[in-house]
Amino acid sequence: MAAKKKEEKSFSKVDFDKAVKGIIKEFKKDKQIKEVDLQKAVVKPMALNADQIDDLYDKVESAGISIVDDKGEPTARALENKKTKLSEKELKQAADAPTGMKINDPVRMYLKEIGRVSLLTGPEEVALAERIEAGDESAKQELAEANLRLVVSIAKRYVGRGMQFLDLIQEGNMGLMKAVEKFDYRKGFKFSTYATWWIRQAITRAIADQARTIRIPVHMVETINKLIRIQRNLLQDLGREPTPEEIGAEMDVPTEKVRDILKIAQEPVSLETPIGEEDDSHLGDFIEDNEAVSPADSAAYQMLKEQLESVLDTLTDREENVLRLRFGLEDGRTRTLEEVGKVFGVTRERIRQIEAKALRKLRHPSRSKQLRDFLD
Repeated sequence: MAAKKKEEKSFSKVDFDKAVKGIIKEFKKDKQIKEVDLQKAVVKPMALNADQIDDLYDKVESAGISIVDDKGEPTARALENKKTKLSEKELKQAADAPTGMKINDPVRMYLKEIGRVSLLTGPEEVALAERIEAGDESAKQELAEANLRLVVSIAKRYVGRGMQFLDLIQEGNMGLMKAVEKFDYRKGFKFSTYATWWIRQAITRAIADQARTIRIPVHMVETINKLIRIQRNLLQDLGREPTPEEIGAEMDVPTEKVRDILKIAQEPVSLETPIGEEDDSHLGDFIEDNEAVSPADSAAYQMLKEQLESVLDTLTDREENVLRLRFGLEDGRTRTLEEVGKVFGVTRERIRQIEAKALRKLRHPSRSKQLRDFLD
């Protein structure tokens, strides 16, 4: 009987290893697998316990395959597993640095500090949670400090989205403090599994609020992220950039809305962005100003202005000033006959007569010839 049980256990181990190899072979190219697919393929059919699930996740991730949720983000369990790897690899050098040694890199200084704090066991977490429930403030600090490296693990995945690494860590720490306040140890979950969601929410909210030069509402940021994921998947499937129509069909939204989302998702670029290896020129130097006057037109305008001044000088002072006010030659604002009449203290009819006389003089061939060439 004992031999039979041993045989069944051995067979289950072989079956488990075979299932893991199948998963790795199938998803090795994609480099990621959805947690729900992993649950359906292995966890539920084989009725794995918690330790076996941890072993499964470790084997899959060791093969270079990320375990993600439906949104393409790392799962809480995957992030929790990476917390220990962070302490072994990335925190080792910082934590081993001598106390008196000067460290210039702020990130390394921070890693040095958190690397000295030991991880908590399950019973230790429960004990701290009980002290927190009893009103012990120092227990809150102990629980938070023991999980700071979890924040770093999660923050690393959001680098390159518009915020500095230390800023991401700071926002994640705020989420960690919320998790400390709301953690209920009676539900039987690990604190790190529970805290992951608060940390991730704090970081993603901060990116949505602060990362862009022009703020975009959180719900629109989520829509943009969904579009980018679908765009990336279609690129892999089609082998080319998908069209707005194809993206719209996949998202079940109108093509015009897809174009609007793509337009909103564009990142603004500074005109002062350096261009070239020596950074001696900027992006703004290469952008055409459609409203700028061309050198030829500017020269022609200056010559016209000089010729017009020369022609007006042949008129009497009153005639010249009447034309300047009527046609706005000084400030670009034209005046009515009545407005000009008030300036000179005469009637509007008299101003009309002066204007007519001045224009007749300008039409004389001796004067008009100087200006006629500019009409071409």
